[in-house]
Amino acid sequence: MRILYGVQGTGNGHTTRARVMAKAFNQRDDIQVDYLFSGRDEDRYFDMQVFGDYQTRRGFTFVHHQGAIDHWRTFKAFRPVRFMRDVMSLDLSGYDLVINDFEPISAWAAKRQNVPCISISHQDSFRHNVPKQGDNLINRLVLKYFAPSKIQLGVHWYHFGFPIMPPFIEDEYVPDSGADHVLVYLPFESIEDIGQFLDPLSEVNFLCFHPDIRQDSDQGHIKWRQTSKERFHLALQSANGVIANGGFELSSECLKLGKKLLLKPLHGQFEQLSNILTLEQLSLCQSMSSLDVEEVEAWLELPAAEPIAFPSDPQILVDWLLQGQWQDTQSICNQLWQQVQFPERLKRHLADYEPLQTQNEKPVASQSNL
Repeated sequence: MRILYGVQGTGNGHTTRARVMAKAFNQRDDIQVDYLFSGRDEDRYFDMQVFGDYQTRRGFTFVHHQGAIDHWRTFKAFRPVRFMRDVMSLDLSGYDLVINDFEPISAWAAKRQNVPCISISHQDSFRHNVPKQGDNLINRLVLKYFAPSKIQLGVHWYHFGFPIMPPFIEDEYVPDSGADHVLVYLPFESIEDIGQFLDPLSEVNFLCFHPDIRQDSDQGHIKWRQTSKERFHLALQSANGVIANGGFELSSECLKLGKKLLLKPLHGQFEQLSNILTLEQLSLCQSMSSLDVEEVEAWLELPAAEPIAFPSDPQILVDWLLQGQWQDTQSICNQLWQQVQFPERLKRHLADYEPLQTQNEKPVASQSNL
């Protein structure tokens, strides 16, 4: 089977998820996968070796400014003629399947050429009756038309009774990591704002990764580091807490590693607002609407989090893709949720979400499967 895997390049979450899948694909000799990324300048991708000879396109990205989505700049940055040219010129004749993680060019090309397309993304979970904040007509239109597909598999921290699967997280929980720092990853905030925010907290060591850092430097209790997958994950494993935006993938890694979370949403970003709502309702994070020193001080006093055992190996999903029974999303979701182990306290919270199922959608897995 030959697959084209389209990945949204804005932020690092989609790429992180694709790396886990790429490692699984690379272990097989019965499948060939090519990769297409869009939504980021070509020279801004890093640690991409696992994807081989990948392609890039301009695509479409949401522009942020001062910690919020800037809708006017987003509109100005969009190049519809180039976008349509990229869709029209992408030849899918040699592919049996397109997998899509919220990447619009490959999705629209698959629709135009009638090639089977399976969307596997966190965004797809919001097609269902899951916790949401900031939802409106524009968000619903984006979910429907931004990257259309015939089959959708959402990815979330719980299935809520719908065709939603758990995230794949490679890192494993270490009971005693020797934590001595707080990891900070706020890519949508300016370096200056982050520095002013952390400066008064001189008794805490902060390790800050940021895409605008071009050279590592130490400024007292604040250490600035260039973005690097390997170094970031080493810092994450040994952190005693994480301050970040409300992105799905990093939050998922923290949940599996048992790292307490303090999250500031990218304002105007429906996904991040909804992520934080869900985590707060499950008592899995604290949040702040702005860079607030007092919020950090209160959060630092909280105990460590309990880890959630999400699966690390997506080979079951790869087998399902190869079988070709793609309409049967229930079976693959059931298999994957059976691998997840939730702490007892969290199970009690999750029981409250059973009423979120609607009569029009068939439950995927029962609480007893967890």
